[in-house]
Amino acid sequence: MPLPVPTTVDAIDWAQWSPTEDATLLFVINDSSILLIHKLRGLGKGKINGPGGRTEPGETAHHCAVRETQEEIGVTPTGITFAGTLHFQFLDGYGLRGAVFRATGYEGELSESDEAIPEWFALDAIPYERMWADDPLWFPHLLNHRPFEGYFIFDDDVMLDHHVTV
Repeated sequence: MPLPVPTTVDAIDWAQWSPTEDATLLFVINDSSILLIHKLRGLGKGKINGPGGRTEPGETAHHCAVRETQEEIGVTPTGITFAGTLHFQFLDGYGLRGAVFRATGYEGELSESDEAIPEWFALDAIPYERMWADDPLWFPHLLNHRPFEGYFIFDDDVMLDHHVTV
C-alpha cells in the first residue's frame, strides 16, 4: 500500500521529489493580450490554460512546448523564452513538473483541434475563475517577466497548499 501524500508543500522534500511526468505550457503574449485555450480533453478538461502537454522520451521541454502548441492550435510559436517551473503533487499520487514558456508571436493560422479551442484574452481580463486555482499565484510573474518556481498540492482540482518563489 502506497504511503499517503502530504497535504502541505513544506512536508515534501522537493529536492528529492520525482514527478510522475514532465510537461510544458506555452503562452503567446503581446502588449495587450494573451493567447489561451479552452481545454477539451485530458488533465484540466473544461478549464482555460495555455497550450502544452506531456514531454515525450528524449524530447526537450522547449521542443515539447513548440510541438504541443502546433498540435493543439495549429501555429508555431516564435520568440520563445523560458518563464518558470511548476511542481504539482496530487493526493492520488500523481506528480507533474511543468516548464512554462512565453512567446512573443507565432507563425501560421490559429485553428481548433480535438484538444483545444484557442482564444485571445485581454491582459486585464484573464479568466482566472475558469482556470486552475494556482494560476493567479504565478501568472503575474509570467506577465511581468519575473522567473518563478511554484509548488502546489492538489486534491483532484482543489488546491490544498502552495508556495511560489520569484
